[in-house]
Amino acid sequence: MTRALMAAGRVRCITSPNPWVGAVVRSTEGELFEGATREPGREHAEVIALQAAGGAARGSTLYVTLEPCDHTGRTGPCTTAILDAGVARVVIGVEDPDPSVGGRGIRALRDAGVDVTVGVQAEQVASQLAAYLTHRRTGRPWVVLKLASSLDGGTAAPNGSSQWITSPPARVDGHRLRAESDAILVGAGTVRRDDPSLTVRDYKPPVLPTGGTLDPMRVVLGAVPDDAKVRPCRQMSGDLGAMLDELGADGVVQLLVEGGASVAGDFHRAGLVDRYVIYVAPALFGGDDANGLFEGAGAWDISEIWRGRFVGVERVGEDLRVELAPQEA
Repeated sequence: MTRALMAAGRVRCITSPNPWVGAVVRSTEGELFEGATREPGREHAEVIALQAAGGAARGSTLYVTLEPCDHTGRTGPCTTAILDAGVARVVIGVEDPDPSVGGRGIRALRDAGVDVTVGVQAEQVASQLAAYLTHRRTGRPWVVLKLASSLDGGTAAPNGSSQWITSPPARVDGHRLRAESDAILVGAGTVRRDDPSLTVRDYKPPVLPTGGTLDPMRVVLGAVPDDAKVRPCRQMSGDLGAMLDELGADGVVQLLVEGGASVAGDFHRAGLVDRYVIYVAPALFGGDDANGLFEGAGAWDISEIWRGRFVGVERVGEDLRVELAPQEA
């Protein structure tokens, strides 16, 4: 399953809105054959691994991070491929909450006499597939809020200058987040002030898409000038929750919110952020007049402050990438 997780990680940027899944066939002789899901409309991980195994798949054990599908969409059912290959046992990380799957694949395999085990390395698989699982369960995108600040919490100098607080490796990692996201959202004020292109320029994933682009859809809250670099973009306004419902219905599995501080504050106070990614530079503004991470009213009393949980701290170049999640319900 560890190898299946690694295989899935390599295709993280190309499979959406389908899940990024990895599979490993272990033959009766102990040979290992890997597969990972390709772009929408192409083979799923199980099929690729079985094709690699060929005749060695008969009597084998198949490890797969997500429950195999049992329906015909743009590809045929993976359960049929598994049964046709003569696989004896299937080990699954997590069940697929998609209504078109939802346990059907597991039942089909068991009904056909295949030994099925579910829940192996489930925590690791659920973490890797968090965006997909959230989208299928709620209909909304997994919302990642990306921020960058000095150690004392400043995001821009009093004169408005902010480029660059973090080091080049941190910016490359930020472009990785863009490449993993289906859409990136900023406020119209950020567009007018910085005129960003919001493309994936600096990150090259292990597996590139066949044709197409890694650049996410650009979403702007408000109206933007006709000559803005962010165009073509989707201009939206209104209730943030309703916007998430609309984006989720259009196949946006992961939404990256990049700001500015007003937009970040709105998403935070509305409780709509699933993961906070904060790049912290070893720098100090040294005063109380730098712009902060959020605009708007915060907690009035210490008892009212938002408390999450650290889920990752990693050094990226000269900076730290700190990941926070809301407290589990």
